[in-house]
Amino acid sequence: MGHSGTTEVRRERTRAERVTEGLIVATASVFSFGLLAGPAVVFGATAWHLVADTGTTPFSRLAAPVISIALVALPLVLAHVVFRLRRRKGRERLTAAVPAVLTLLGASVVPFAALCLLVVYAD
Repeated sequence: MGHSGTTEVRRERTRAERVTEGLIVATASVFSFGLLAGPAVVFGATAWHLVADTGTTPFSRLAAPVISIALVALPLVLAHVVFRLRRRKGRERLTAAVPAVLTLLGASVVPFAALCLLVVYAD
């Protein structure tokens, strides 16, 4: 007779699957951090100039760095949330990292687009 309980069969992943996931994570990470590096430098320099400038209001001295940090940190926070949710579902680290890194890549476009808009429409 058979077991009445459910049995979970774990399929071993092949080396090619692990290598493919690793390449996806590495490539998307490089692209996303490349997209975040430009806004981080430009927003950081802009925030520094606003803070150091004598003609600015105290609100803009505080608001500019906070908004800059939020724009650059938001993709990292979203990727962390996606990674934690996938790990809670019992996925392996690399399997959970693929959606997280793709989220990081997608969310990195937002600060990059904001930087492009600032550059295009700045006087």
